[in-house]
Amino acid sequence: MTTTSFLRYVPGTTALVLDSPHSGTNYPADFAYACELTTLRRAEDTHVEKLYDFAPVLGAAWVEAFFPRSYLDANRDTTEMDISLLETAWPDAVSTDAVVMSKVRLGKGLIWRTTDDGYPIYARQLSVAEVQARIAHCWVPYHAAVVQAIDDAHQRHGYSIHLNCHSMPAVAASHATEFPGEAHADFVIGTRDGSTASEPLAQLVCEHLKRLGYSVSYNHPYKGVELVRRYSAPDQQRHSIQIEINRKLYMSEETLQLNAGFGPLKTHLQSLVKLLLQTDPRRLLA
Repeated sequence: MTTTSFLRYVPGTTALVLDSPHSGTNYPADFAYACELTTLRRAEDTHVEKLYDFAPVLGAAWVEAFFPRSYLDANRDTTEMDISLLETAWPDAVSTDAVVMSKVRLGKGLIWRTTDDGYPIYARQLSVAEVQARIAHCWVPYHAAVVQAIDDAHQRHGYSIHLNCHSMPAVAASHATEFPGEAHADFVIGTRDGSTASEPLAQLVCEHLKRLGYSVSYNHPYKGVELVRRYSAPDQQRHSIQIEINRKLYMSEETLQLNAGFGPLKTHLQSLVKLLLQTDPRRLLA
């Protein structure tokens, strides 16, 4: 196991890898944000790490960010840079892809400019050096841990199943997605329109959750972002699936406190993980 001030990585013994890039609650001293902490904390996938804390015991690899996503979003590429935040020119590549940069326009690039409700996070511009330090201390080791876990799982078993674990608000905020005000299903399963995992495997996840009584949306409004895009290759039996859980199922979005739904939801997630531990995607019928 590797634990630093920025992340925790627990290697696994099975073909299953889980990661939680957005549940971090350790706000670094050099963040120097200007908005209220209570407002900023609404960006967190709060308590997701608790929902899946059984995973390492079952032999699944686990990677967890301790830093908050508003400090650096590990689920973005380093080219998704909001140059308006910087006091001097950014020396490295910046994406020119309009689709990739759509989140940057909403204030949600690698380094966030605004909260989901559109409140400015900073009353200052950031130096290139401090952004580079965030990438070196947060993004690089987090991605290194995820790819190591997936590579190890694939080498052991000839396939890997990667679950990228998130939560979402009950209703999309004004600057959160391209669909502000949309009421979310209980779960959103994302495979970037079928490009990051086999369809039978994705449908196995969707149907299991539906049988448990949950409403499930597939590839809308969250399709999956950098962590599932970068490390998946279904034709090589490297499958990555993003799982978004509606926060109303397990917590109060106002107080961030767990509610009575937490226990039953965790039990159901454990049943999903156990199902995937018994699933070889090479044997699923198309």
